[in-house]
Amino acid sequence: MVVKNAKGRPILLNMVQAIHENKQYLGDIDGLIGDGDHGMNMNKGFVTYGERLGEDETTFTDGLNDLGMVLLNEIGGSMGPIYGTIFMDMADSAEEEEDITLEVFAKMLEAGLEGLYGIVDARPGDKTLVDTLNPCVECMKKAAAEGKDFAQALDEMKDCAETGKESTKDMVAKYGRSSRLGERSRGVLDAGATSCCIMLKAMADGMKSVLE
Repeated sequence: MVVKNAKGRPILLNMVQAIHENKQYLGDIDGLIGDGDHGMNMNKGFVTYGERLGEDETTFTDGLNDLGMVLLNEIGGSMGPIYGTIFMDMADSAEEEEDITLEVFAKMLEAGLEGLYGIVDARPGDKTLVDTLNPCVECMKKAAAEGKDFAQALDEMKDCAETGKESTKDMVAKYGRSSRLGERSRGVLDAGATSCCIMLKAMADGMKSVLE
């Protein structure tokens, strides 16, 4: 099973819709231990990308790159450069591919994580989006190595994203505004880990809709 790179439009629009639908939820979570603007900023970036895409078609990799550029250059806070880097590095790793296989997608996710590691010090256990993204990378690499069905692997990635997100609730924040709270940051989900979970689930569902 493969996702044709040319069929990127429904995948990207599914991601835009998911972030838009959850903007208030993300803002509410961020407001508990942060400054409350995560949902607003993410929504601005994703909706801006969706509006610019309009009725045009896009490849998956071009769409990720264009979305990344919008996030990197046009939204506030730390999350724009973070998500921009992830998406653009994912795109760069597979821009020549016509078929996005499970193996290719696993490499894309890993490239996004490595790009993130190049600009932030956060690692698993630090209560950031790394705690969502890293388990998903490992999940997809394992699925690819075991030759699993692509659709099944995408469902497993969704489960890994959810588990990773939930794991941040019991962590103490070490980076960002919430790190000032120390132990008081425990018991609350990390907003970045939550938006990453929403985004990866939407990406997976979009990819499943165009699997061949």
